[in-house]
Parts: sequence; C-alpha cells; structure tokens
Amino acid sequence: MSIASALYVGRVRHHRFRPKPHALAYRVFWMLLDLDEIDAIARASRLFSRNRFNLYAFRDADYGDGSGRPLKAQLAEVLAAAGIDWDGATARLLTMPRILGYAFNPLSTYFCYASDGELRATVYEVHNTFGETHSYVAPAGSGARPLRQEAQKRFHVSPFMGLSMRYAFRVEPPGEQVCVAIDGHDAGGRLIAAVLSGTRRRLDDATLLRLLATHPLLTLKVTAAIHWHALRLLAKRIPWWPHPTPPAQPFSPAQISAPHPKGSMQR
Repeated sequence: MSIASALYVGRVRHHRFRPKPHALAYRVFWMLLDLDEIDAIARASRLFSRNRFNLYAFRDADYGDGSGRPLKAQLAEVLAAAGIDWDGATARLLTMPRILGYAFNPLSTYFCYASDGELRATVYEVHNTFGETHSYVAPAGSGARPLRQEAQKRFHVSPFMGLSMRYAFRVEPPGEQVCVAIDGHDAGGRLIAAVLSGTRRRLDDATLLRLLATHPLLTLKVTAAIHWHALRLLAKRIPWWPHPTPPAQPFSPAQISAPHPKGSMQR
C-alpha cells in the first residue's frame, strides 16, 4: 500500500532565556497522518487502530472541537472562518498517537493542501494540561520555504508565561525531514525558543515495534516531563501567572511574516 502518511523520529528542544535560563530536550516521535488514510492504515496494521484500544491508536475526539466530527470538515469550517481559500483536498496531521490508551499532545500541526498539491494553510492545535484547546490558523503563502508566520498569544499554556507575547513560527513542512520552530517574544525581547524536528520513517508495524523499545510509554513521559520541569521552574522562583479565562473563539488567526534576523529559531 502506497501512503503519504509516515512516522517522524526526532527530538523536542525548549529553551527559556529569562529571567533565569532553563532548557529541556527529549527524544520523541510523531505520526504524520493523512486524514483520508487513517482507516486504511488501521486495517493494514495489527498495532494501530482508530477509535478503539490498541498499542497505538488515533481517536478523532482527541482533536478539533472534541466532538469526533470528521476533522476535514472541521478544518474546512475553521479555514473558511479565517478567510483562507482551501478546497478540502488533503489534510495531514503531525501528532503523537495514543500509546496503550494514553495521549497528550502539547502541539499538533495540520498541513492543508489544495488539489493542485500546494500547501494552503497550517493549523497549530495547542493543548494545555488544564484540558483546554486552542488553535492558531495561518495561510501558507506563495510557496516560499521555510514557512514564516506570526500570531499573538491568546491561549494560556504554562503558568510561568503570561499572554503578553507574540509567537513567530518557522516551519519546514513534512518531507524527508520536518521541523516546527516557535519563538516567543514579549516586551523584553525573546523569551522562549521551542523546536521539534524529525526524520521520516516508514509507517508500518515493524517500525512501530522498534519505537516501542526505543521510546517506551512516550506520551506518558511527555506529561511527566512537563510536570517535572514545572517543579524545577518553581525551584528557580520563576514568576507564576494565574490561569486566565480561555478565549471564547476556538481559534486565532495568524499571518505570514517577514524573515527573522539570522540566528533566530535555529534547529
């Protein structure tokens, strides 16, 4: 079976610059799932299922508005509301699967392609540890790569960062490599830099078994790492921001940006 879906194996790195430096890095892998291929992948795999328990699984209700409605239909609604022209041809989602029934994705990224094969938009779906979700929706522009986009922060992610920030995205869409880099700037300048990057692997049972050995209980470890580093930030006496009311709108528009200064958002 020839599929566009794949696995990407790599690392997540996060660096905070102020008021005290703090960094983390860990190995991770993601699935790139063409939303039209998920059922075919599940039928061909003994280890991966859709909407039922397995070693690896995809559950529709983990994404979008949580209703389980078809995600392509939800994407079409969101992109239309954001004024982005997309004919609904192809949508691919970069995300971590459920592993033994558990999943937590701080960031899942949709790549929305038109019928001519051109990337029309990206949607950055952010989940926080309070059970809330918000998306940043950005046009892909005229084909220049890497993608460079910007958005005002609207959604509470960490109690150690306020909302008075602006995100700058630098994205290499999935090919042999994938990279999503995000810089966060506030009134004092660059505050954080986060990068996820990976190398393409075949999505099949043999690779999934190897990843179980090299990345055991990945999704649980991601959640544990978030809380462990929160304790370390508390120990460093990083200021704490109260949890604000979530935005009423489920998504915020982003826009194409000019290139950033050399040295920003490097892998």
